[in-house]
Amino acid sequence: MNTSNPPHILVVDDRPEEIGALVVALRAEGWRVTIVTSASQGVQRAQAMAPDLILLDVRMPQMDGFAVSRLLQEVPQLKGTPMVFLTSANSVEERLEGLSHGGVDYILKDCHPAELVARVRIHLRLAPRSAIAPAQGISTASLTADEVVLQAAMRLLRRRLAEPLSLDEVAREVGTYDKRLSAIFREHLGTTVFAWLREERIQRSRRLLVETTLNMQDIALEIGFRSACNFTTAFRERMGVTPTRFRQVAQEEAAGDAREKAGVTAAC
Repeated sequence: MNTSNPPHILVVDDRPEEIGALVVALRAEGWRVTIVTSASQGVQRAQAMAPDLILLDVRMPQMDGFAVSRLLQEVPQLKGTPMVFLTSANSVEERLEGLSHGGVDYILKDCHPAELVARVRIHLRLAPRSAIAPAQGISTASLTADEVVLQAAMRLLRRRLAEPLSLDEVAREVGTYDKRLSAIFREHLGTTVFAWLREERIQRSRRLLVETTLNMQDIALEIGFRSACNFTTAFRERMGVTPTRFRQVAQEEAAGDAREKAGVTAAC
């Protein structure tokens, strides 16, 4: 280890007294440890300091650790930074959620300090600072707080197109509230959250119509419409043709391109 520039670990926990022994163990390794006690402060400090590893509590007021993780994944200078959940939230559902939303590990607060140190050492070794340095092509351009929320919200909605999420649910998942999220979409995209979502669903359906053989009902369910009828109506309003006709035209164009390519090959 380079003791002149030791790894920097950011701990985000609203009750740091619960992990005092664990923090002592981390500092005993010569690592720099910064502790913040609110989720929003954790997001700000992570952007400002670009730590080598982030330890996140899950159950925090106003914004939980999963929302923090979603936001930090959108920060360019934190791409590749390991995020480890260190928490007393030990249900299977919570562990799986943490690991599916960017966490590289999920450790309980009642673990032995030596276990935490061992796991942190592994993640620091697997994601050394040189791997996320600007020389590797990672942009360090700063995003505003609103831009981070916007990117996280769009990523969340794209991943969960099939789910009937409310505006309040989307906002909570990215650590904000409904009116602020609506204002961010209007300011940066010139549209509402659900108008953007509707367009995203139509664009996804276009790809599914061209690239798969799924029937209309399956496509409708895949992108969040309750029925093939609702999907067909929305698609026709946006594209000017029914999804069935759109697929037919796409297939005819593909067949024509294939015949033209075959003719060129034969001529050669």
